Amino acid sequence: MVDLERWTDDMSAPEGREARRDLGLRVGVPAAVWWVLVVGLGLLHVGPLAGLRERETAVSEWFVEQRTATLDTLTEVWGVMGNTETIIGICLVVSAVVLWRTRQWWYAVVPAIAVAVQAGVFMLAALVVGGERPDVEQLDPAPPTSSFPSGHSGASTALYVSLALMAQRIGHAWLRVSVTVVLLVLPLLVVYARLYRGMHHVSDVVVGVLNGLVCVVLGWYWLRRTPGGVEESGADDDGVERVPGGLQE
Repeated sequence: MVDLERWTDDMSAPEGREARRDLGLRVGVPAAVWWVLVVGLGLLHVGPLAGLRERETAVSEWFVEQRTATLDTLTEVWGVMGNTETIIGICLVVSAVVLWRTRQWWYAVVPAIAVAVQAGVFMLAALVVGGERPDVEQLDPAPPTSSFPSGHSGASTALYVSLALMAQRIGHAWLRVSVTVVLLVLPLLVVYARLYRGMHHVSDVVVGVLNGLVCVVLGWYWLRRTPGGVEESGADDDGVERVPGGLQE
């Protein structure tokens, strides 16, 4: 289970040395280990288990058979939600807003860490594995990276799931649930779009999503927090009650 309260239980600012240490030990090291695993899976899939990858072509062909003008348009829009420009833009805007509302840079960088680590693992793994894209008509320009793992799937998962975790601090229940559902659906739409448009095999998007989820965890836990490490919010000297994190109403 993800500890949703870790950033409100301890809101103390880390020292620079502490932040650098945790970023290296709690993100860099496990990310390197995860990269090795992703590369290993990829090399197996394009090497000894290449037969399984060929069978995935049948799935890609099935998606081609389902194509309609309406779905072509919808999936084009959905796919944009996983584009590099979209991911970076949303990440920067949300991080800036969270920083403005909370004045906690160490919390505001959570989605940025998840997205950045995902991108690093994805690009370096794709460079080593070099998997081919499905042998079907592709509706989007193919980026220079290989098909394995899916960068769109990984990036959208890393960003939108991170934001879904952060959204748990929204005070109004109906708004919190609505925002969370939308954020969790977005990566699924991106995955469907990449399969529908012939850009990836099933295994590409599965590992891409796993990559994104792993990086969400690394980003969420990038900094050591101590439960109960700071005093609970209460009345300030002026007698006004404050709410932790500044996001709730």
